[in-house]
Order: sequence, then structure tokens, then C-alpha cells
Amino acid sequence: MRIAVFSTKPYDERFLKAANLAHDHNLVFFEPRLTRETASLAAGFEGVCAFVNDLLDSTVLALLANRGTRLVALRAAGYNNVNLQVAEKMGITVVRVPAYSPYAVAEHTVGLILALNRKIHRAYDRVRDGNFALEGLLGFDMYGKTVGLVGTGKIGRITGDILMGFGCNIIAFDPYPSQELIDRAGCT
Repeated sequence: MRIAVFSTKPYDERFLKAANLAHDHNLVFFEPRLTRETASLAAGFEGVCAFVNDLLDSTVLALLANRGTRLVALRAAGYNNVNLQVAEKMGITVVRVPAYSPYAVAEHTVGLILALNRKIHRAYDRVRDGNFALEGLLGFDMYGKTVGLVGTGKIGRITGDILMGFGCNIIAFDPYPSQELIDRAGCT
């Protein structure tokens, strides 16, 4: 299948080419976002691979369908940038990433918390400039601190587990709370 890949960065091209080795699709990479102005680049492509900032409204979908596109593959879990009703009417199948690793997201979240707490971003800049002073770079122990979570789905539960491993107390809000996290964290 001939696929136009929009909003590509060098890492997208590298990973998609590697993933395509076993399938032998004809991938053509475009740096610009998919919009009304760039949709013509996909003329004659059976498939379009889009990202979160690409626009797949009724106008773009009509342009794609009229030029032979029958598949939109999203490189994201969300599909709020796609008019699904119009795609269906035009015979365009839309597929997406079913989910991201909740562990990767939770670990990244905790990494950001630690970076902010320990002021790693400031320390990096200072060291790069040859300044090794510690003044203003001290953080605090996470142990014993109370951390609030908004959401107790997969990502929230895993984030809570990691933070409890640091000795943090967890409070959480979710309209549909996880009994599993409540039991482990002792929160309500």
C-alpha cells in the first residue's frame, strides 16, 4: 500500500521504516502537517498516516477521498482531530493506536516530578555554563510527602504505586475511583 505520512520528524521516519520492513508498504514522508492546504500531497495515496496536530475535518477528508485515499492511520490514541462521521460516509477507514504504555506515562510523570523537585533543569544549565554552585538547587525528600493524583485509571494507579515506593502518601480524585488504589494507598 502507498501511504503518505504527514507531520514527520526524523525519528518518525526511522521507526516507521524499521516497522515497515516486514510489510513492504511504500511510505512517503512529508514534514508538513496535513491541512486543507497540504492535502493535495496525498493525491493517489491509498493511505494517509497522520499525527495529533493534523487536521482531518470534512474538507480534508473530502479532498483525500476524491484523490483515492481509503485509510487514515493515526499515530496517536486520540481521534478528536478526525471527523469520524464524514470519514465513514466517504468510505475512509480510520485506525488509531489503541493505547500507550501506562507504565511509560507514569514513569515519565514521576521523572518530571523528580526533575522539578531536584531542579535538574537548572543544574543542567549551570553545569553547561561551567557553574557548579549548589545554591538554589536543593530539593526535598519525597518520603512522607502527600501527593495528589487526578485520576485513578491505569496511569494514575501505576503513578500512585511508584510514588508509594518513594514513601509518599497518596490522595486521589476520580469520579470512578479505583478500589484497588484505595486499598493499597489507604486513601478515600
